[in-house]
Amino acid sequence: MAIETADYEPQSRASLLPILSVNFVGTLGFSIVVPFMVFLVAQWGGNAIIYGALASTYSVFQLIGAPILGRWSDQVGRRKVLLLSQLGTMLSWIIFLTAFAMPASSLLDVDNALLGQFSLTLPLIILFLARAADGLTGGNVSVANAYLADITDDAHRTKDFGKMAMSTNAGFILGPALAGLLGATVFGEIVPVLAALAISIIASALILLGLKESHAEVLKSKPGLRNACKVFGQDTKEVYQLKGREETSNRDILRLPLMPALLTVNFLVMLGFSFFYIAFPVHAATQLSWTVTETGVFFAVLSLWMMIVQGPLLSRVSGLVPQNILLLVGGLILSLGFIFLFWESSTAIYLAALLIAVGNGLMWPTFTAVLSEFAGRRLQGAVQGFASSLGAAASIFGLLAGGLLYNWAGAWVFPLAAIVIATAAMISVSFRRVNESGAETSSK
Repeated sequence: MAIETADYEPQSRASLLPILSVNFVGTLGFSIVVPFMVFLVAQWGGNAIIYGALASTYSVFQLIGAPILGRWSDQVGRRKVLLLSQLGTMLSWIIFLTAFAMPASSLLDVDNALLGQFSLTLPLIILFLARAADGLTGGNVSVANAYLADITDDAHRTKDFGKMAMSTNAGFILGPALAGLLGATVFGEIVPVLAALAISIIASALILLGLKESHAEVLKSKPGLRNACKVFGQDTKEVYQLKGREETSNRDILRLPLMPALLTVNFLVMLGFSFFYIAFPVHAATQLSWTVTETGVFFAVLSLWMMIVQGPLLSRVSGLVPQNILLLVGGLILSLGFIFLFWESSTAIYLAALLIAVGNGLMWPTFTAVLSEFAGRRLQGAVQGFASSLGAAASIFGLLAGGLLYNWAGAWVFPLAAIVIATAAMISVSFRRVNESGAETSSK
């Protein structure tokens, strides 16, 4: 006989500290190399387009790996998949370190109007391999979001995702700051990479020793033995049907309420931010003439302001302001911040950082909370993985196009990013807070 499992219920106000710690340490390891990656690319022969291609390599391989890891997390548990993902990150840093031991002699020189001027060197090739390895197992964010959705409830969902965003930005505060300090030593950029490897080892240990599984499968009742075959001594085998073990197609995901619109917003936000993340480090190094330390300080300040917004401010307004209004207002403020990056004065740049922090701090945690509500409990991993995959596709296009656009048009790429984000904000007007019946429907 087939016995279905009970729907998994989130634990009642389970501690968020373990998953927040894992998320913080993982982000710290990633963000520590952000400020000086563009300087390494330039040092080893690359330009803005190579920098964009390098950044997009992670997203290309995440596009392959994230949906698979998301579905695996629904089937085998979040903890195992998070550990696998972190081990992949550890391997990528080991590969990264080998680039420093390779000669930077040119293997191929390119100079044309479309791609600009750059040299392809062995260290650059190794950097591409390292980013590919990290991207292939890059399910950290989607699986961590699914884990958080498992242990939170509807009443605290937006606040809890705000705390997750705070832990992410705390990593982005400390990471760039450490990069600025460590990268300024006589040993150069190799020290932050060694630190990233050490942090990755710590994150793996936290998952292995401190994180409990959140996605348990519990049978409704003990298998019964009432079967006529037992009377005649026949051998029987009980069959169990475990929810979450069946295959989930992308069509099933898109049939969920408002999911196409949600995924469109996800794509556009990732696209707009990709323009920013690829163009600004190049802009800082070339037009603003910033050093590694100055770039690290900017990203640290940006992340500090984001953490403040996503913590105290979001906690206060999330229960008072409808989610669709938070998405709209946050998106428009974020767009305004990108526009201010067009000017090269320090005042305008740091005002832009403040606006980006406020806009993203209001918009993104609210969006991830809404996405998790409409995903329901059973399909959390699949939806988060699909959203990450779609976000990776946006990042691939945005990082490659952003490098090309900055090479052609310079700072005009920032107003373009603002237009993309504003479009996402307008789409989000149609979203509404999920009521209890709607949430229950989407979880089945």
